[in-house]
Amino acid sequence: MAAKIILDCDPGHDDAVALLLAWGNPEVELLAVTTVAGNQTLEKVTRNALSVARVAGITGVPFAAGADRPLLREVQVADGVHGESGLDGPVLPEPTIELDARHGVDLIIDTVMAHEPGTVTLVPTGALTNIALAARKEPRIVERVKEVVLMGGGVHEGNWSPVAEFNIVVDPEAAHIVFSAGWKVVMIGLDVTHRALATRAVRDRVLALGTGPARFVDELMDFFTQAYEDNQGFDAPPVHDPCAVAYVIDPSLVTTVNAPIDVETQGRLTTGMTVVDLRSPAPADCPTWAGRDLDADRFWDLVIDALERIGEPAA
Repeated sequence: MAAKIILDCDPGHDDAVALLLAWGNPEVELLAVTTVAGNQTLEKVTRNALSVARVAGITGVPFAAGADRPLLREVQVADGVHGESGLDGPVLPEPTIELDARHGVDLIIDTVMAHEPGTVTLVPTGALTNIALAARKEPRIVERVKEVVLMGGGVHEGNWSPVAEFNIVVDPEAAHIVFSAGWKVVMIGLDVTHRALATRAVRDRVLALGTGPARFVDELMDFFTQAYEDNQGFDAPPVHDPCAVAYVIDPSLVTTVNAPIDVETQGRLTTGMTVVDLRSPAPADCPTWAGRDLDADRFWDLVIDALERIGEPAA
């Protein structure tokens, strides 16, 4: 049976690839897509999500805009990595689907409550604001959600600061709520995603598909490659967010460890750090897991297979 997921995202080059993977893989049933301020403003990332939906030919899936700011802090955006639009590089097509009238938080709640307990997985690939708000507004979703598989954090790595990853540090209070809610959380952090590099060999495989969506991904990687080289010294960019979707499809792609995880919200130098306690075996009831490694070859096989299945959607 296909995994039922809600993708909560802030497109973002790697979020776009995550959305394509979720739509193109037959082992995933994409129930809803919600957006959150992060890589760019809410208005921009929402338009980007709808543009990617047109590229992929996504139909029958509700899209809704969520939180336009963190719970307590000012908005930070990653324009140095994702550009002024949040998806700089390709020409973005005009969206052809309408936003759902509901707030993204309400779409998350309604979708979880409409399905049998233990069947819906939340896959947040941006700031955790929407997920935290949903858990606070309707606490019953915590026991109904199968698991939260998030892209964010890291065991020993940071990118927005020496110890903090962007999705966590832009709303650490929301992240603290999500990690401490009591549901199962799988953290697909930088220890995993820094192995998902869009090398020239990978991009050649994508281009060989010869489809519009494949060319769109390659154009995304043109900008993303240069941005990562300029900002973080990578020869090839890490494509973070689809790693969370890939874990849902095939958990064996990611090596994980069961360990207590919390988020620093007050440190002068460490705000946004995901603190993973590896000192001893986790308690039997510990609901949090941290990703440590990735089978990158099999990961890219999934992405390319999804692009091939999407094919050439009608304009």
